[in-house]
Amino acid sequence: MPLIDPDSHIALITHAIQLAIAPVFLLTAIGTIINALTGRLSRAVDRRRQIEDEILPKLEGEARNDVGEELALLAQRIRITIRAIALAVISALFVCLLIGTAFAAAFVSLDLSRPVALLFIAAVIALTIALLFFMHEVLLAARAVHPRMWPQPPRVDRT
Repeated sequence: MPLIDPDSHIALITHAIQLAIAPVFLLTAIGTIINALTGRLSRAVDRRRQIEDEILPKLEGEARNDVGEELALLAQRIRITIRAIALAVISALFVCLLIGTAFAAAFVSLDLSRPVALLFIAAVIALTIALLFFMHEVLLAARAVHPRMWPQPPRVDRT
């Protein structure tokens, strides 16, 4: 019975860990993006609640219609942000599967390079679409506050 060299297994495990560490940095970046997106989502939701609970009941006529437009814009921003978060989470899941598959490849006799490559491509595509949604939401928010980009009705005195 041939003896197994323990040093070769340690070398394989060390190499597998080294290969799995690079995608962990991508996972960290995705986590940071998700954090930024959830912050934007919470601000939009808080503003929507403030308008619905405090401001809208006090308004009538044209002012109420103007605030209704802001509510519609906030609803659109919320939907876009939720989609961006979902895609970023899907991207993170693909990266996690990539890490597991890359690590498992060191211990099985199968060639898992194609699945690893496909998982990486899927993760990057999902992340790219999430970032496009993020940019769309940022542009909507910018247009809402920048008068030249989106003319706004005069501010309502809320005192």
